[in-house]
Amino acid sequence: MDFELSEEQVAIRDEVRRFAENEIEPVATEFDVEEKYPYDVVEKAAEMGLTGANIPMEYGGAGYSALDVAIISEELFAVDPGIALSIVAASFGADAIMGFGTEDQKERFLPPVAEGDAIMGSAISEPDTGSDVSSVSTSAEKDGDEWVLNGNKMWITNGSVGDFFVVIAETDPDVEDRYSGFSQFVVESDRDGFKADKITGKLGVRGSDTAEIILDDVRIPEENLIGSRGMGFLQLMQFFDETRTMVAAQAVGIAKGASEAALEYAQEREQFGRSISEFQAIQHKLADMYSKTEAARQLTYKSAWAVDEDRDDLTMLASMAKEYASRIAVEVANEAVQIHGGSGYVNDFPVERFYRDAKITQIYEGTSEIQKNIVARELLGKGF
Repeated sequence: MDFELSEEQVAIRDEVRRFAENEIEPVATEFDVEEKYPYDVVEKAAEMGLTGANIPMEYGGAGYSALDVAIISEELFAVDPGIALSIVAASFGADAIMGFGTEDQKERFLPPVAEGDAIMGSAISEPDTGSDVSSVSTSAEKDGDEWVLNGNKMWITNGSVGDFFVVIAETDPDVEDRYSGFSQFVVESDRDGFKADKITGKLGVRGSDTAEIILDDVRIPEENLIGSRGMGFLQLMQFFDETRTMVAAQAVGIAKGASEAALEYAQEREQFGRSISEFQAIQHKLADMYSKTEAARQLTYKSAWAVDEDRDDLTMLASMAKEYASRIAVEVANEAVQIHGGSGYVNDFPVERFYRDAKITQIYEGTSEIQKNIVARELLGKGF
């Protein structure tokens, strides 16, 4: 088994870390406190190919593998999760178009995102529907050669800044199979009846935009239907295997950033005439933090490898990685604050931000409880 990264992957990792330290770190607190979207930083990231990292080169992207993208996410989130999410989520939903869209859809929607000229998102959750995707109530009715969408979407990343969204809606409410009545569409935000209300007061990732989207008789053309009618739920489940792997990578990045900050602080902070890193209690904390982070990293990298290899065990690995890495991010960030003591309770140091930001990785793209259900389901050989 070869655990070594390729020379290209090491170069990508180092370059992304330099970018994060030079462009993100100096403004991280500002965007967190003011809860504003980092347009300028995202634009600079686009110039490096980071907003279209997973988009094929023929559509203007970098064409990186899932493992490459996981490495990129880890390095960005190790510096500031809020701005990092704004960067990696600029193409959120692109997997659906890449995997199931027409050539026309790929040519229309992918290059602008990859080149930094557009921001997209994926609209799944609703005010009363989160983990149970098959209960979405947003409807799409056929009217001639158009679809008419009505409903509300909640907690949508890039909701008030995005140019277009991949929206899942119910198209066939009368089908007996509860998983076959949904379809996915590309919905542009400048269409009549589309409204977005920015959500503020979030616990973490405050530099990333989140909004409620209201669809009121929004008309879109037939050509905005992604793939086949009625296949939206199954498309989404495949999409989740990849996105959950990337959330795991985000969590690894948070754990890494918190661990590094704690190690640095422990070596600089003195109590009772010596560095607190000399106390065994602190040493044990640091040893646990780094060990847990490395374990989460290896599980996440294996899941990313499974994405690239199209492995049959991907669904289980993705849920394992997402649940475990997110749990470790929360635990490690908590210990980082503890090592900082009172200094970790204010935003003079990044650990209080890591502590707040870590929690979202246990919630979005399926809660930790859902991930455990999926792992158990796969072990027992059961379906949805």
